[in-house]
Amino acid sequence: MVFGAIFVCTWCGNQFSPLLLMYERIQHYPTVIVNLFLGIYVLGLAPALLLAGALSDRHGRRPVMLAGMVSSIAAGAMLACGALGPGPIFAGRLLSGITVGIAMAVGNSWLKEVSQAPYEPGADVGSGARRASLAFTLGSASGALVAGATAQWGPWKEVLPFLVQIALALPFLWLVPRVPETSRAGARGPLRAHLRIPAAGHKRFLRVVVPTAPWLFAAAALAYGYLPVLLAPATGRWGLAYATALTVVTLGTAALVQPWAKRIDTVSSARALVVCLVFVAAGLLVADAAQQEQSVLLGLAASLVLGTGLGIGLVSGLLEVQRIATPRDLAGLTGVFYAVAYGGFLTPTVLAAITPPCTPLVLFLALSGLAVLCCLAVLASYRRHLPAR
Repeated sequence: MVFGAIFVCTWCGNQFSPLLLMYERIQHYPTVIVNLFLGIYVLGLAPALLLAGALSDRHGRRPVMLAGMVSSIAAGAMLACGALGPGPIFAGRLLSGITVGIAMAVGNSWLKEVSQAPYEPGADVGSGARRASLAFTLGSASGALVAGATAQWGPWKEVLPFLVQIALALPFLWLVPRVPETSRAGARGPLRAHLRIPAAGHKRFLRVVVPTAPWLFAAAALAYGYLPVLLAPATGRWGLAYATALTVVTLGTAALVQPWAKRIDTVSSARALVVCLVFVAAGLLVADAAQQEQSVLLGLAASLVLGTGLGIGLVSGLLEVQRIATPRDLAGLTGVFYAVAYGGFLTPTVLAAITPPCTPLVLFLALSGLAVLCCLAVLASYRRHLPAR
C-alpha cells in the first residue's frame, strides 16, 4: 500500500512534464512561463520535504501521508481548471510539489520501515531504498505516459489527464489508513526542535551526497522538460508525443537500471555516485549534440543516458542516506536529500531565463563541465567519512 501511495503521488507530480508544449501551443504562453510551470512546484516541494518528516515523527506516518493524498487530489482538480488561466496551473503545480514532498520524505521512510522486521523479516537491508526508488520512477513514468498520450490523442486535452489522476488517487484515501503505523508518534517538544537533523551535517552527506543530488533531477528536467522544447522545430505536430516518449524513456531507464545500481553500490566507497555523475555529464553532451543537429534520435539517446544516471543516483543516494541516518532522523535526512535533489528541477527555468544571451550549446557545455567538477569533488571523499556500521 505504501508503494502504491508513493506511485500515485509521483504520478501527480510528473504528469505535467510532457504537457509543456501543449500549454505553449494552445494557450500561447512564452517559454519562460512554461518552464516556470515546470519548476514552481519546487516551492511547494522543498518545504514539504523538510516539514513532513518532523510532522510524521510527532503525529505518525499515516496522517501525514493521508494529507499527501488529499493534496494530490486537490492538485489534479486545480490543474484540470488550467484552461481558465495561469493561476490554477501555478496553484496545481504548487500542490503537486507538496504531494511529492510528503511522498518522498514520509512515504520513503515508511516504505523502508515496513520492508524490514517485524513487518517483513525476510527483506534485505537495501530493499526499502530499491522499492522507494522504483515506486518513484514507475509512478513518474506512468503519469507522464498516460497524461501525454491522453493529451496527444484523447478528448478534453487540458482536463482529462488530471481527471484520470484524481480517479487513481481517490482509493488511497481508504487504503492508506490501513497500513501499519511504524513511527513512535507523539514526540514531545517544539516542532523546531524536531526540524533539527544532526545527520545533515555528517561529512559524508555534505561531501559525497550533496554534490551529486542536484544532478539527479536536473538530468530528468533537462531530458524531458527542456530538450523537447529545443527540438520542437524537428518534431512539429508530434511534439507532445515526443515529449512523452522522452519522459518515459528517461524514467523507464531509471527504473530498469536500479538492480544494476544496487550491485555497483558499496558501503566502502562512493563508486555508484561517481558512475552516476559520469553518465549525467555524458548525457548532457549528447543532449547538446541533439539540439545542435535537431536530431530526435540523439534526443532519445540523451534521455537514455541521463535516465541511467538518474536511476543509479536515486538508489545509491538513498542507500547513502540510510547508512548515514539514525532511526530518529531517517525521515528528516531523506527529506533533505530530496530537497537538494529537486533543486535541480529548476535548471530549465534558469536556462530559459538566460537564453539569450547564452546559447543552448554554451549552456549544455557549461553544465557538463560543472557535472565533471562535482564528480571530482566526490572522488576527493571517495572512501572518507564512512558512517560507522
